[in-house]
Amino acid sequence: MSTLEELTNISSIVFNPAIKGWKEEGKKVAGFFCTYVPEEIIYAAGILPYRVRPVGCTETMSADVYLHRINCSFVRSCLEYALAGKYEFLDGVVFENGCDHSRRLYDVWREKVNHDHQFVYLLQVPHKVTDESIAFFRDEIAKFRDNLEKHFGVEITESRLRNAIGVYNETRGLLKRLYDLRQRAKPPIAGAECLNVVLAATAVPRDRYNQLLTRLLEELEQREEIPDYKARLMIVGSLYDDPAYTEIIEELGGLVVTDGLCFGSRYFWEPVEGGADLLGALSKSYMSRPSCPRMTNTAPQRLDFVKEMIERFRVDGIILQRIRYCDVWGGELFHLRNKLGELGIPMLALEREYALGSTEQLRTRVEAFLETIGR
Repeated sequence: MSTLEELTNISSIVFNPAIKGWKEEGKKVAGFFCTYVPEEIIYAAGILPYRVRPVGCTETMSADVYLHRINCSFVRSCLEYALAGKYEFLDGVVFENGCDHSRRLYDVWREKVNHDHQFVYLLQVPHKVTDESIAFFRDEIAKFRDNLEKHFGVEITESRLRNAIGVYNETRGLLKRLYDLRQRAKPPIAGAECLNVVLAATAVPRDRYNQLLTRLLEELEQREEIPDYKARLMIVGSLYDDPAYTEIIEELGGLVVTDGLCFGSRYFWEPVEGGADLLGALSKSYMSRPSCPRMTNTAPQRLDFVKEMIERFRVDGIILQRIRYCDVWGGELFHLRNKLGELGIPMLALEREYALGSTEQLRTRVEAFLETIGR
């Protein structure tokens, strides 16, 4: 099995072999739902951070008892799997107030899913990026650390936290190197494959992941490059963790060379700086990274980031996808469309459900978009 195949297998299973082995050693796993949750705190506690994904969920009949159909299908799919017991390997779950949908999921999970005194925590993340909000978030991270220590009976020392930051910064550097390969005129890795690599980072012990990623980078240097494609594309938008969508785009001739996704560049783009105040460093880094539109005062910075990626990766067109009823990305759609129009960058807006359903409409719209870019 190649390293890419191993990483793909990890990303495509809810309870993958790496987590199973971790649990068999008597170690704990804590799930989380958003990139604004500082994984370094969990890692420093000796607990495996695991980003919750309802891989392969196709229906939400049980979840719809508790969540209205106008809640996004990702949230309902997570609850569906939770009610079915597919996340029983989790010893804790960390939510954050990202949007009304995820906030509601926390309420239902706490009442209907929580079992055996599971650690269930809601991390308060500010909705603006200012000096005051960074200071506030530092205090919230401290509270999170204290609650984690108390529940699991562990001590998160400064040395353990500093080591965790170093390990995660190593991941960020390796993923930046992976994305650098995608800047080439003929990249050695496709967009769907790259998404699988990033997804695996959220579901495997981090030291093991860094070893795999280092080996993958070596293998990609010897890999045959992708010679032919119609357009270089960037995908932005709401939660996007299904490589099958990207595979359809690339089957039609578009090559996804970069993204602005929380399961992509926004997950690792900025390292955490060290210093005496490690909690302050975490707060500043997480709040200052390329933002989600839940941050209400950072629209200009998000546009600057998209423009930077367009130039760096020589992007011909952008696909903005969002899960139906995703409010924050619904608003961002109009802002980004207007600004990209001024820059002369073609954009395709796609509304989708979490589960990949009928693909014919998707294929038709992507084909038409690629033809537009070609003209």
